[in-house]
Amino acid sequence: MKILLKRAYEEPASSDGFRVLVDRLWPRGKKKGDLRLDAWMKDIAPSTELRKWFGHDPKRWLEFCKRYKAELKKPEVRKMIADTVQAAEKRSTITLVYAAKDTEHNEAVVLQAIFKRMAG
Repeated sequence: MKILLKRAYEEPASSDGFRVLVDRLWPRGKKKGDLRLDAWMKDIAPSTELRKWFGHDPKRWLEFCKRYKAELKKPEVRKMIADTVQAAEKRSTITLVYAAKDTEHNEAVVLQAIFKRMAG
């Protein structure tokens, strides 16, 4: 299974497969129908405290990853990810949708590796 990343401000494509918004907050300026989502998993997004601390500062990236991975170890979060992988199996692709401008330092990058491991 392919796990792709895409900004919420990019046009959805049929090749995106199962589209999941992984932000806690809805992307600014976007209407619900614009994103063509299959799921919004705000409960797997970084906590508000962690998101505010990080502030998309690349100097805090490694520490952010460490703290975020600790948040993702909760059994209920792991189950949500596993359930999403299972729901998307028929489409063979999951696209994690995020709003951050920085395409290299955001929660979707961390989640992509976790989704890949769970998808096998």
